[in-house]
Amino acid sequence: MPNHLAALAQPNHLPLLKGIRRGIEKESLRVTPEGELARTPHPEALGSALTHASITTDFSEALLEFITPPVSTPEAALEDLDQVHRYTYRQMGEERLWVNSMPCRLGADGDIPVARYGRSHSGTMKTVYRLGLGLRYGRSMQTIAGIHYNFSLPDEFWRWLHGQERSDESLGDFKTRRYFDLIRNFRRHYWLLIYLFGAAPAVCGTFVEGREHSLQPFHGDGHSLYAPHATSLRMGDLGYNSDAQKFLVVCYNDLASYLSTLCAAISRPYPPYHQLGVKDAEGHYQQLSTGLLQIENEFYSPIRPKNPARMGETALSALDNRGVEYIEVRCLDLNPFAPLGIDAQQMRFIDGFLLHCLLQDSPKTDEDDYRAVQENQDRIVYRGRDPQLRLIRNGGEIALTEWAEQLLAEIEPVADLLDKAWESDRYRKAVDAQRAKVRGETKTPAAQILEEMAERGQSFFQWAADKAEQHRAYFLERPLDDATEERFHQQASDSLQRQAEVEAADTGTFEDYLGKYYAQYIFCQR
Repeated sequence: MPNHLAALAQPNHLPLLKGIRRGIEKESLRVTPEGELARTPHPEALGSALTHASITTDFSEALLEFITPPVSTPEAALEDLDQVHRYTYRQMGEERLWVNSMPCRLGADGDIPVARYGRSHSGTMKTVYRLGLGLRYGRSMQTIAGIHYNFSLPDEFWRWLHGQERSDESLGDFKTRRYFDLIRNFRRHYWLLIYLFGAAPAVCGTFVEGREHSLQPFHGDGHSLYAPHATSLRMGDLGYNSDAQKFLVVCYNDLASYLSTLCAAISRPYPPYHQLGVKDAEGHYQQLSTGLLQIENEFYSPIRPKNPARMGETALSALDNRGVEYIEVRCLDLNPFAPLGIDAQQMRFIDGFLLHCLLQDSPKTDEDDYRAVQENQDRIVYRGRDPQLRLIRNGGEIALTEWAEQLLAEIEPVADLLDKAWESDRYRKAVDAQRAKVRGETKTPAAQILEEMAERGQSFFQWAADKAEQHRAYFLERPLDDATEERFHQQASDSLQRQAEVEAADTGTFEDYLGKYYAQYIFCQR
């Protein structure tokens, strides 16, 4: 890495770092004024969840997802996200957006509404996929929200690095290989992001009702359950950490291995899901397939290699056809102290963290390494704020604080390089802010939440509901100008028209469509 850093520091190379692009995908539950999950349909004024580029839904009809385009600065991404929030709030009536990753008060699992995308084959597939998730894991788990952070480097950077490393690969193959280098290092170190930014140490008791768990009442309040040293319960066995998938070992050593292992999990029947059947007793689809994964998106990974899939194309086919175009970080909780769920300082730290992962040596991994990553995730989720916690590294153990300090020291020169490119000191300050958490000089978001709950004598639900009210006021007090408002109205109208066109263009049966879709996975058997 030092050679790359020194080379990048040259004045003629610094502009390459200004080409970094980042985008945000932010999920939030719609809730009633009383803090209950909204059971109303996706507001028509928000357009079509199937075709709108910026406003869609995730698992539930009540789980909104906002998507920003890739842009060159954190501020530009946050401005886009802010405008979407301001528009959306004006279309929601009295409903609010829940600001925490762990959900509001939930009723019966079957009462959680699954997202609907119209009557087209592609829309039906999206809904059936979600029905399958609910069948396999329960619908309550699917109400968990988070931030996905999309990150890419420009082709100008890749051409420079390609020459710097004297690679004889095509530029596309080189990019893909080096993105997988980044991914392997990310997997070794993403526990640090969960520690620093985890904001889900507690849950509402309704979330775990009827489920086995190891949580305890918060200060004797059975309505709030927590783990004293937890960071992000969202990333643990109560959230996106499937027991069935614990037997799946996905190889990140290269694209071919990654495609092969995921494709096998999609193509081979998984006995417990096979027993459930694709259709219910009435002949209605209840899941897309009986594989361990219905599609690749069901694999709950903290990071994914991505290339935008075209209409009807699988995500794995997009990677196979065109290589890796960007990576998607998926281990970030909503920050309830930031109205947008994330802020510029956190984004700058993540940029530095990811660039460090790319520029560091990244050895290939085996199954033991894969299991060590899983174990570190389990430890950091439940005991991440325990000063005595030790993590697995290179077959031994190391204190979390020692490893964190070492990583921050390695990220610091990358931050300095980014500051030099932008003629600022904001990247260094972002690293300093995280070092203060590691040293106990400031509190992590998880610690702040528990401290405020205790000081105010509030349950998790009460604390989160108050934050939702504050954020609602923040957005409603700042209406969009007329031109921007009209632009959003037009985008919603256009998306509804596009959905109608997709529905009108469908031919054949849904079974035919599904068969053609799954036939694409045959490339993994080459």
